[in-house]
Amino acid sequence: MNYTGLLIGLSAFFCIGLFHPIVIWAEYHFSKRCWWIFLLIGLATAITSLFINNVALSTFFGVFAFSCFWSIVELFQQEKRVKKGWFPANPKRKK
Repeated sequence: MNYTGLLIGLSAFFCIGLFHPIVIWAEYHFSKRCWWIFLLIGLATAITSLFINNVALSTFFGVFAFSCFWSIVELFQQEKRVKKGWFPANPKRKK
C-alpha cells in the first residue's frame, strides 16, 4: 500500500485548519501589516521543500508554503470581514 497520497491530503487538511485561526488572530492583533511575515515563511518553506528528498515531507513543506501565501490574501479579506462586522475589531487599534 502507498500512503503518500493520504499523507499529502492530511497535510493539506492540517495546514488549512491551522492557518484559518492564525489569519484571524494575526489580523486582530497586527492588522494586515503582518503580511510580509507570511511571505517570508512561505518563501523559506518553499525553498526548503526543493531540497528535501522525501516526497511526502517535501510535499508537506510545499503545502505549508502555499498555505502561507494564501494567508496573505486571507489577511486582506479578513480586514474587509472585520469592517463588515462579521468579526470583532481590536478595540486597542487606532483607526
